[in-house]
Amino acid sequence: MTDIMDDIAEEISFQSYEDDLRLLFSLLNDVLHREVGSNIMEKVEHTRTLSQSACLIRAAGIENTAELLEKQLASELSKVTLEEALKLGRAFSHFLSLMSIAENHHRSRKTKNVAQVSKSCDDTFNQLIQSGISPDKLYDTMCNQEVEIVLTAHPTQINRRTLQYKHLRIAHLLEVNDRKDLTQEDQDGLIEDLVREITSIWQTDELRRHKPTPVDEARSGLNYIEQSLWKAVPQYLRRVSTALKKHTGKPLPLTCTPIRFGSWMGGDRDGNPNVTAKVTKDVSLLSRWMAIDLYTREVENLRFELSMNKCSDRLSRLVHDILRKASEKSEEDRHQSWNHVLSRGQPKPHNVHGLPSQLPAGADVPSHTECNKVESHYPQLDVPGSEYKRLQENGEAASSSNSSQNSQKSQGNGSSSQSTSPKVGRVSFQKLLEPRMPQNSSISPYRIILGDVKEKQSNGSGILADGRLADLIRRVSVFGMVLMKIDLRQESGRHSETLDAVTGYLGMGKYSEWDEAKRLEFLSRELKGKRPLVPPTIEVSSDVKEVLDTFRIAAELGSDSLGAYVISMASNASDVLAVELLQKDARLAVAGEQGKPCVGGILRVVPLFETVGDLRGAGYVIRRLLSIDWYRDHIMKNHSGHQEVMVGYSDSGKDAGRFAAAWELYKAQEDVVAACKEFGIKVTLFHGRGGSIGRGGGPTHLAIQSQPPGSVMGTLRSTEQGEMVQAKFGLPGIAVRQLEVYTTAVLLATLSPPKPPRDQNWRNLMEEISKISCENYRSTVYENPEFLTYFQEATPQAELGNLNIGSRPTRRKTSVGIGHLRAIPWIFAWTQTRFVLPAWLGVGAGLKGVCELGHADELRAAYKEWPFFQSTLDLIEMVLGKADVPIVKHYDEVLVSESRRDLGAQLRNELMATEKYVLVVTGHEKLSGNNKSLRMLIESRFPYLNPLNMLQVEILKRLRSEPENHKLRDALLITINGIAAGMRNTG
Repeated sequence: MTDIMDDIAEEISFQSYEDDLRLLFSLLNDVLHREVGSNIMEKVEHTRTLSQSACLIRAAGIENTAELLEKQLASELSKVTLEEALKLGRAFSHFLSLMSIAENHHRSRKTKNVAQVSKSCDDTFNQLIQSGISPDKLYDTMCNQEVEIVLTAHPTQINRRTLQYKHLRIAHLLEVNDRKDLTQEDQDGLIEDLVREITSIWQTDELRRHKPTPVDEARSGLNYIEQSLWKAVPQYLRRVSTALKKHTGKPLPLTCTPIRFGSWMGGDRDGNPNVTAKVTKDVSLLSRWMAIDLYTREVENLRFELSMNKCSDRLSRLVHDILRKASEKSEEDRHQSWNHVLSRGQPKPHNVHGLPSQLPAGADVPSHTECNKVESHYPQLDVPGSEYKRLQENGEAASSSNSSQNSQKSQGNGSSSQSTSPKVGRVSFQKLLEPRMPQNSSISPYRIILGDVKEKQSNGSGILADGRLADLIRRVSVFGMVLMKIDLRQESGRHSETLDAVTGYLGMGKYSEWDEAKRLEFLSRELKGKRPLVPPTIEVSSDVKEVLDTFRIAAELGSDSLGAYVISMASNASDVLAVELLQKDARLAVAGEQGKPCVGGILRVVPLFETVGDLRGAGYVIRRLLSIDWYRDHIMKNHSGHQEVMVGYSDSGKDAGRFAAAWELYKAQEDVVAACKEFGIKVTLFHGRGGSIGRGGGPTHLAIQSQPPGSVMGTLRSTEQGEMVQAKFGLPGIAVRQLEVYTTAVLLATLSPPKPPRDQNWRNLMEEISKISCENYRSTVYENPEFLTYFQEATPQAELGNLNIGSRPTRRKTSVGIGHLRAIPWIFAWTQTRFVLPAWLGVGAGLKGVCELGHADELRAAYKEWPFFQSTLDLIEMVLGKADVPIVKHYDEVLVSESRRDLGAQLRNELMATEKYVLVVTGHEKLSGNNKSLRMLIESRFPYLNPLNMLQVEILKRLRSEPENHKLRDALLITINGIAAGMRNTG
């Protein structure tokens, strides 16, 4: 049911899945009998039976009888009391959540029981070798592959984090239940544990009562690292290494990182005023702190594992040297020295080790703390131990110069910082941290040190070194000391406003009113100069000050902590140069204050092309940029001749409809790749995909394999967000599988690129379908004066803001039109009503128009042979399987004004026409006909989804008459949660 489901639907063992589902449903029924009583349970059972009967009869093609049963169900649900509605909504929501848990568990379970899983490294390496790729080429390509998965804070995860944890515990118990060696006592205990978890879930409020802050969102993202990816990454790399050794004779080098992780959490300020420069800095420090905590646990475990006394002569000499130095002072003197260091109460200035010595304020408090109420003071980490004299000596000079000031600060606060700082480390950090500052800031000292550890264990202890030690080295290589580097993102107009303030202050007029040629001339001149641009005495608005503060933080943190600077709504070469100039200016200012150059590297600047117009001009913009001498030299010198370009799927889809957007994205990637090739520049495409089909979501392997030939040359960046992060990376077993799918898809696209269109005629057909579908989509969404009101009446769009699922507003601007509505609530609202309109509107008209011109056979051939066209139609077909015309009709009949019901009827007819023409082209008898497992998963949810939709309609009707009734609002939000769980995606 999730948009990644056809990646893994074949991996479900339905017999064992249904066994687990029966167990979970039986236990939930028992819990509900105890918690809500027999009267409510009778209603639950009656509703489920009636809904299931209607679904079965409709599936048998007996439409009239099914419609009668559905009307009876809707009528009965319209008469329930508010308390009954709350309990019914919660019950059906939890049934659907348990189905999702069982599905996820069996995705993971099946992959463990198959010798060679489809799309696995073993399967793919074998496939490539059989196709004629040499082992050496396979090995080199794999070792040089670079994929980065970027987790975003987009508000699409409906479940509270506490419920996510409880769901993970149930999944773990199902895993235990699979064991064959359980005694009867073990099984009884397991059932009791499941009952406790399900009871706890029922007794937990599933609604967020406060909006999360950006720091809360970042903490949630870091939890995926701690709870799942920390374990999954070494397992995944072992799997890659084993398969590589099997097929090439050589294992994957320990420090090779075919996949890394990035984050937009705490860095994405596009349309989110809550993400400030201070938030970015706090999140960066939080990430560093968590990295230290995780590594410290691993090093402590490693100390216990490496208990052997056999070692190399070199290591033996080092041990004796440490012991000799430790014995030079008495125990008492060393304790006194450490007490002296620890009593200073403040960390050394500039944090010379490049590691956090403080925990961001509020990082240890419950969620929903307001970021702007937290002062930027961080409690000092306690570093226990006394035998490492060098750390004390390094800190002596810096500490003494600040001791008076620190003392006064402590007195002013009423207590010393040492007395209030939490102790976050349980063991000594010294085994992990090298106290000397590296002379060259580009070197990663911790990778070198930990990599050398394995060499030191090589004296007959290789089997031990290949265990936990190898895993630690791999983690350091992948996660570094920040776990995930943070990307910054801002809308291009904010940079123009900032330069307006500067040019206005300097008497040069308004930058935003200049034409492109004048902007480029000014920016190029300033970039070649050596003086700062922004005068220190300038007075600016709070918005401009925030932009300047962001660049200052970027200069302080640098590329050690931050990834790229993404410019959303980029449309001109000047948009990129403006960011380069502001970045350069901030680095000059910070360096001037510090009296030395900025330590961190320069951030990559990445234009994001997301509207149809901007996508069409993407290649031209890149050519214009690379034709500028300063910029081309900058790319060669500072970014190793590598240009990154991002393409956006959300706004392009909302702008032109899904099919037209898909075709424009395909052409834009072709043009960008060609532009970079002309200038001898390497390119990495960054895909801004959402979770739903309407925002570019879909199965990972299918999406990557359908890109234009040559656009995936060993490198790829892609966003993952919200419910998709949970679905793909929430459990270690599933995460290993998804990382493998990413790896093999990119490898195949590199060594065996997908086929291009057979001839120009196929491209012409795509142009025609795109043109017709875009016209049809825009005439409905943007040109029909009744559509906006219909959208507001027929969906819960206006009520979605009460969900508190994200820190950012639902609109970029205050306008009420579709244009300024964000893509996520736009898709979320239509997904709730089961219309999923943004994913298919216009497609049927385009296919019909081309088929009626006599090109149906050519389209069928293109579907069979061309991966792009095949994947596009397969995704549309999959989302059509989620749509439900009778449910949509029920929303219209109850909620939509009579004068606008004709519009609803026209759209339903268009949905059915789209289904018809998709099947004509694909040749399938029914939707998802090429994936029966997926179809079974989708249909199994309908008996639980349909009652929730009918409840939602009734509650919306009541709430619109009593908008201040908070209990009604809660009931509505519960149905929204449940439908999102059933559809397994939101926006």
